Amino acid sequence: MNNKKFVNLLPFLIVFVLLGVLVSLALGQDTKNFNYNEFKKQAEKMKITEADMSITGVVINVSGKFDDNGTSRKFSATVPRTAENQTWLDSVLLKNNAEVEASDPSNSERMTSFLMNMILPIVLLGAMFYFMFSKLNTGGANKAFEFSKSRAKIEGDTKVRFKDVAGCDEEKEEVQEIIDYLKNPKRFTDMGARIPKGMLMVGPPGTGKTLLAKAVAGEADVPFFSISGSDFVEMFVGTGASRVRDMFKKAQQTKPCIVFIDEIDAVGRQRGAGMGGGNDEREQTLNQLLVEMDGMSQNNGIVIIAATNRPDVLDPALLRSGRFDRQITVNLPDKKGRNEILEVHARNKKLASDVSLENLAKRTPGFSGADLENVLNEGAILAVRDHRNLVTMDDLDEAIDRVMMGPAKKSKKYTDKEKRLVAYHEAGHAIIGLKLENSDMVQKVTIIPRGEAGGYNLMTPREEKMMPTKSDFMAQITGLLGGRVAEELVFNEISAGASNDIERVTKIAKMMVKSFGMSKLGPVQYDDPTGNVFLGRDYGKGNDYSHEIAFEIDKEIREIINECYKNCKAIISEHMDLLKLIAETLFEEETITNEQIMNLVDHGTIEPLEETDKEATPETKISDSNPNEETNENVEVKPKKTTRKRKTEEKPSFEDAMKEVTGDAPVAKKRGRKKKTEVATENKESNDSTNEA
Repeated sequence: MNNKKFVNLLPFLIVFVLLGVLVSLALGQDTKNFNYNEFKKQAEKMKITEADMSITGVVINVSGKFDDNGTSRKFSATVPRTAENQTWLDSVLLKNNAEVEASDPSNSERMTSFLMNMILPIVLLGAMFYFMFSKLNTGGANKAFEFSKSRAKIEGDTKVRFKDVAGCDEEKEEVQEIIDYLKNPKRFTDMGARIPKGMLMVGPPGTGKTLLAKAVAGEADVPFFSISGSDFVEMFVGTGASRVRDMFKKAQQTKPCIVFIDEIDAVGRQRGAGMGGGNDEREQTLNQLLVEMDGMSQNNGIVIIAATNRPDVLDPALLRSGRFDRQITVNLPDKKGRNEILEVHARNKKLASDVSLENLAKRTPGFSGADLENVLNEGAILAVRDHRNLVTMDDLDEAIDRVMMGPAKKSKKYTDKEKRLVAYHEAGHAIIGLKLENSDMVQKVTIIPRGEAGGYNLMTPREEKMMPTKSDFMAQITGLLGGRVAEELVFNEISAGASNDIERVTKIAKMMVKSFGMSKLGPVQYDDPTGNVFLGRDYGKGNDYSHEIAFEIDKEIREIINECYKNCKAIISEHMDLLKLIAETLFEEETITNEQIMNLVDHGTIEPLEETDKEATPETKISDSNPNEETNENVEVKPKKTTRKRKTEEKPSFEDAMKEVTGDAPVAKKRGRKKKTEVATENKESNDSTNEA
């Protein structure tokens, strides 16, 4: 690399040296040039020490040195060639005892003048033009010969190992044979086994497909060729095919090696699937790739690994046995996998003692490895922003919100009416999460705007399932409708804040009816699982069912949503007191966590019960019979009277707040059997009354 830089800088160095020589020749000589008359007058006075005469047919060129007040200076003069001038020059030079040297003008002056005035400028101009055109050709004509060369990047010493890849233990087992083969191929050839020529890694974005391929090369200690599918395709027909040939040629020269093609769907899409026959250049590139993989001999030391998140669009000829023999699915990690991924990415992070990666893994279902790395990175950035040396759990909690919804818009201000509306909307979601058996658990509720959302609920599954049931989908729809139902019951009005909830509800209901067969229409799939990828192939293609079936599908979708809506309305109506408690607390606090919500459900306050009892202990009344006994065993509690009194005192403030929003008087509380939330509220107020006593 350093030699290449030196060669590129060499023309600059030559030009600068030559320019320096010319400048030194022009400015470095302190020469006194005399004309004939001036030299005639000054020659008698000058102390000439050296002289050089060059006699031509017309003139005599005189040059040399003279003493100018102790300083030796050069001089030159031209004297007409006459007998008188020649005699005069001889006398002057003899008078000063100067060293006289005669030179042949044909060999010295003419040659020097010719070189300085003719050859040197031409050489300089030629070097300059050569350098300029060579630079232009580097990006132009010379590149034409490299245009068809492979753009694969080669890594000779890959640093990634299996220890750097977490959350995919089964996938590591699938590629272990490739590592064993690249290290010791004789074991497989003796057994008559053929190692897979190609492996296709399929999975959502960010799950670590590229990282796993690098880890295979690192564990096997072989060169790693990396190229994207889009690097093959150009506007010139035949370029992609030429690059494929060149890539396999280079791989043959460096085998054993691994060739990794990322986003292979860019070049491996189904042929003849576009409008007007498709892209000829891409199809030729795919054909050449198929031919090269067929031409690979068995166990030749080259393994092709490709990655894509769209396996449905790949050409069937690319997926057949003998080309990509093995397909490895790299899914989103489960809770255990997320914990392992967080441990890998937390190696270089300075975490505080309150950080629990296991709890962080529980709160991030559906996150890919890239998302988890981003969470830790965002948490570290927040710690640096606040000038702290450790990353705390609060930083990581904020980082999760940032990755999911974006940064908080703290400058955006609600009116009190809007804020209360959002609080009841989010509290409605929380109530369904708390009271419906198959719904997701509420981890965090906030009414601080983020992204396009005015507030949101962070809800996680009670347990991660591979195959959700109909009850799970129904509970999910019910939970999404909780916000709209809460608005309708409390304010007798609905807002546009539930638009995203309605969109997701409709999508889930459609999948239940059209894809999963979870309706009265039976186990029939009315949806196209490919999603109509190709406009050319599917253009003009209608639905695979009649108009009558379409009417039945719409009817089933409405029935599912209406059933969930009624169930949601019944649950929230039954727990209206808890809804108001959570909403009013959310209105004041703006953000409440799962622990605070559970304290509201159990004790009627967001503070933990242990702290309440601890504060109440010093003020409780101790039995006079044995004052030396412990306080906790002799506390007299009289909750009922004080509870009713406190409830009658706090009730008007809540009603006044409700009147401002709804304009109507709140519904009177039903008498009779007390609900769980009322009992919890009375217990909390009884503790408060004990403190007052």
